[in-house]
Amino acid sequence: MSYQINLGEWNSVFAVPSSLVDSHMRLAGAVQLKVLLWVLRHAGEEVSVEKLAAAVGVSPADARDAMQYWVETGLLQGEKALTPPKSENTQSPQAAVAVAEESSAETQPEAPGPARLVSSLPTPPVQEPEKPAPPPKTPPRRIPKPDGVFVAQRINESEEISFLMQEAQLILGRPISPGLSSSLVFIHDDYGLPVDVIVMLLQYVKDRGRDNTNYIESVARGWAADGVLSHEAAEQKLRQLDESEQAWRRVENALRIPRRSPSAREEQFARNWVLEWRFSDDMLREAYERCVDATGRMNLSYINRVLERWHKAGISTPQQAASEQAAKTASRTKETETSFDLDEYERTSRWGYFGKG
Repeated sequence: MSYQINLGEWNSVFAVPSSLVDSHMRLAGAVQLKVLLWVLRHAGEEVSVEKLAAAVGVSPADARDAMQYWVETGLLQGEKALTPPKSENTQSPQAAVAVAEESSAETQPEAPGPARLVSSLPTPPVQEPEKPAPPPKTPPRRIPKPDGVFVAQRINESEEISFLMQEAQLILGRPISPGLSSSLVFIHDDYGLPVDVIVMLLQYVKDRGRDNTNYIESVARGWAADGVLSHEAAEQKLRQLDESEQAWRRVENALRIPRRSPSAREEQFARNWVLEWRFSDDMLREAYERCVDATGRMNLSYINRVLERWHKAGISTPQQAASEQAAKTASRTKETETSFDLDEYERTSRWGYFGKG
């Protein structure tokens, strides 16, 4: 059986860069490939994000993200990259000012006679012009993330980076965007997190349902600051995070707090109450009721003071807490009765004294 080209469709073709197949086939996702092919097919036409998204069948945000990827790789050029060429005769503002000052000095007329007579007198000391204040120091800029070309080179050169991209796609269950691929390379090369630690980090954020790029960068920045730079350190970090989460869930249930993520301060409260001071759920509930009875609302700072006092006093059961409360009530009652007795004594003694007179 023989084959031959059907020239009916081949009569209308367009060019595709070789680097698309050589360098970007493994990195680019389906949406990015669709977008590039559509743009190449309509070369020379004005392309808008809305028109592109409708033609390819994706959201405008995905279309814009895909276009940005090809702009970063250099295959496409954005509008901001086009700058008008500089004219050879164009002068900078500083050069123009220098020329103007030089011209003014050359054309300035000589001073009249009276001014020359004054010059024979003792000349006053010449005051040096004030030096202009130095320009304010600009704060150091954040290290820029690697662009698409650098990311593609790292994937081709490093088996570890290539493995990281594949694992990230499997764990997150979606194609890796250019922004996320750039962040992963940045986390590895600049933060110093090994590939296996980054994989564990990705699994952690995925389990928490917060696998967006900003949160991944935030967690990676915290791990790097805490020195989580090995597999063993990452395992210990994950155990601590799991213990903290379980402690907060116990506090939520005992205090009947609606399910939510705790703040850093609330998370520290939960670690103290459950993991360090070892209070039971009944004691957490008892402290909560004391707080509501005293303040009329839930106040975690107030509850923390109650539990901290119990911890220092060695009170660990509801019975001990009830005994302590009864002893305090009896003490206050006795103090009140003693005060009344003194008032009565002073009153009767005073009247008795005057009666004797």
